[in-house]
Amino acid sequence: MSEFRPPRRLRLSRAIAAAQGPVLLTQGRRLRKSTPRLPDAPLPWHGRVDPGGSGGGERASRPLHLLVIGDSTAAGVGVDHADLGLGGRLAEALAVRTGRPVHWRAAGRNGATAGDLVRQYLTPALVEPTDLVFLTVGANDALALRSANAFRRDIRRIIQRTFAAHPEAALLMSSLPAFFRFSLLPDPLRRSLYRHSQALEREARALIAAHPRAHMSPPPPPYTEGFFASDDFHPSAIGYRDWADFAVEDAVSVGFDRLLDDH
Repeated sequence: MSEFRPPRRLRLSRAIAAAQGPVLLTQGRRLRKSTPRLPDAPLPWHGRVDPGGSGGGERASRPLHLLVIGDSTAAGVGVDHADLGLGGRLAEALAVRTGRPVHWRAAGRNGATAGDLVRQYLTPALVEPTDLVFLTVGANDALALRSANAFRRDIRRIIQRTFAAHPEAALLMSSLPAFFRFSLLPDPLRRSLYRHSQALEREARALIAAHPRAHMSPPPPPYTEGFFASDDFHPSAIGYRDWADFAVEDAVSVGFDRLLDDH
């Protein structure tokens, strides 16, 4: 069998980055020195959110179990309490939309790639009851210029292992960051990261679209004032709230939330 070669547009994103290598490396080093390194949200990375009001009846008494797994955004970098991070904010949005209590937990680490999740975090995270997995990964794969082949392989493994452990669960994946909107990043680093992240995202979208119990959020709208934390890179409490609301609203708009009705 002949060796598989990725489409030209995917090879091109890495080739352009390689050609700009010296400039990108210099810009990357400057950013690491000048950008404040924010800590993870303090433990514990789990909680419960109850829906507001008294409606919901019998269905409201059945909690949803949410697992948020990924990189620094799963770890709540940018906020000083995990409830204000992605896990807590998603639980809030889901509780409002479903009228049900949401038990949430987060797993992963700052700097994790999709491969790191597969090797270190996914299997233990899936041991506990799980109705919905929210996957937030890819930014570090883009930053590391990982190949589209490697990223596709790891996303496929995440999908396979998730549904092998929880066949009736649902999986919602975030789009990759809109790096072209990150004012912190200088050009050509900003353009190069965005170009490569889009190549990776196309691979993930194809895999997610092929699974009947998975959905990937569309690209985000322009970031609002206050979206970023003090490092101008990670979301703030406002940013995580906006992100969670956007993801849940989109999922509801395409009927994805109906997959949770049997849980």
